[in-house]
Amino acid sequence: MPVSVDERLVRFAATGDLLLASDVAGTSSRRAPADIFGDVTEVLTDRDLVLGNLECTLPGDGETVPTEPRVVTTPELVRAIRPAGFNIVALANNHAFDCLHAGFRNIRELLRELNITCFGAGDDLAQAAAPAILELNGIRLAFLGAVDPKTGTSQPARPDHWGVAAMDVDGMVNDIRRTAAQVHHVILCLHWGEERFLIPSPTQIDQAHRLAEAGASLIIGHHPHVIQGMETYHDVPIVYSLGNFVACDVPYADGDKLTWSRRERTGCLLLAELTADEVRNVRQVPSYDSGQTVNIDRTGHGDRLIARANRVLARGVTPGRYRREHLWVKTIKPALQHLRWSRLKTMRLSRIRQALSGMAKAPRAR
Repeated sequence: MPVSVDERLVRFAATGDLLLASDVAGTSSRRAPADIFGDVTEVLTDRDLVLGNLECTLPGDGETVPTEPRVVTTPELVRAIRPAGFNIVALANNHAFDCLHAGFRNIRELLRELNITCFGAGDDLAQAAAPAILELNGIRLAFLGAVDPKTGTSQPARPDHWGVAAMDVDGMVNDIRRTAAQVHHVILCLHWGEERFLIPSPTQIDQAHRLAEAGASLIIGHHPHVIQGMETYHDVPIVYSLGNFVACDVPYADGDKLTWSRRERTGCLLLAELTADEVRNVRQVPSYDSGQTVNIDRTGHGDRLIARANRVLARGVTPGRYRREHLWVKTIKPALQHLRWSRLKTMRLSRIRQALSGMAKAPRAR
């Protein structure tokens, strides 16, 4: 691990989703693990601490959740994140238990072997909700992860049952206050929001502000698979979604697959310096996953997406603005996509039926 010149400084990086999907069985991948990380490695390995949202699991004993898509990976793909610079990952997401408890135990054991800290999920609620506390260069950091049940997770941890830490803002406020007394910084990883929405909801913004007021130093969001921008509230950087960092295609059992658009393959690297007293020099750097390799995006496209998202947050997200986003993403955009013959002719009949069923059930914006 690199050592900062200033012994009271931690150079920190956070990425978006690590969707390390393999085939349905989790036995092989079309992507070569050694080739996944391109020049982003130079940026990440220059940091003292690199955080990612590891949104996948290893195969377990053959049992899986009944719903698709399931993000199942291979040991080789997971091992590739260590030389790329990752040394801590959030497992608080809606795919951590796609292969139930056995799959979770397997990926947790592999992370231990790789000396990668994980948090946000566990064998019971106490373990899932416990902070991961690290000390680097004289700075003590605590990481807390939580999953909004609205993201579709079917495995919330209970006192006597494995799962992810379910997001409860009142409880998290208490956890932050208690943990902040023991460390210099509390960093939150929240799995929340609506997939492919370019803005967070007014409710999310209110929740983030409450958590910042409780003592969080940095709030990092995942799940929408697109960049949602950053704001600073009471000197606390809040990134509502970093988007995808590694975006492997996710296979379905029937042979179809979930693929990603250019926007969804564009992610945001969050870079910052953590001292004992502040989070400073915060930067947003765009990345792009070509489907083979993740590199720093130098086309200007990623910078424009980040700048636009930041502007929207600066103007404020009203309920009306959010309702329009809901209408566009949930109803209008899917209808336009499914009307394109180029897409229809490549879709299996079962996928077309599923899409039409989803359109029919989509709630109307109020």
